[in-house]
Amino acid sequence: MKIRTLLTASFASTALLAAAPSAFAAPNADGLYLGIGTGFSSLENDDDEVGDFISDGAEDFDLDDDEDNGFKGFVGYEFNPYFATEIFYADLGRTRLRGNSDANTDLESSAYGASLVGQLPITSWFTAFAKAGVAKWETDVDGNLGGASVDLEDQDGTDPVYGVGAQFNFDPFLVRAEYERYDFDSDYKIDSFTASAGFRF
Repeated sequence: MKIRTLLTASFASTALLAAAPSAFAAPNADGLYLGIGTGFSSLENDDDEVGDFISDGAEDFDLDDDEDNGFKGFVGYEFNPYFATEIFYADLGRTRLRGNSDANTDLESSAYGASLVGQLPITSWFTAFAKAGVAKWETDVDGNLGGASVDLEDQDGTDPVYGVGAQFNFDPFLVRAEYERYDFDSDYKIDSFTASAGFRF
């Protein structure tokens, strides 16, 4: 009985090993890829810093909600297994400042830009990576004073973005998880955590 069990396990292991190269095929050494993902963003500043960031009517507001859902899309080109470039667009969600009574201020941020990506292939199907780039960002600032909407001064700029992540390669498909820091301003830094799926051409 034990011999039959061992033989069955051996055959099963051999079948899995034979199937592995096709299931986890090595990614193309170069080429175009794209993907889309979703996750959440988190503000890394306190309410006083956010008040300094928007600079208009924020003295009496407290940070009420500093996390939100977000999404991103990216297109990249891999020059070799160790180096790629990407362009991206990211919706970084909303931050809410709540004031007295029913008053609040919403800050909705988005960014687009380009990054250089350094890759470290751990195996044929698993790659770790780090990235650094530049993001053109915009934060829409909208006030609500008990039912009356007030347009406050929007903020924008061009600043660094950087991050790290891991990617699983199921050629031609890819799945990745990553962390990114959008360094808009010393008073407004957003961390983004996303899971994405993509396709290689």
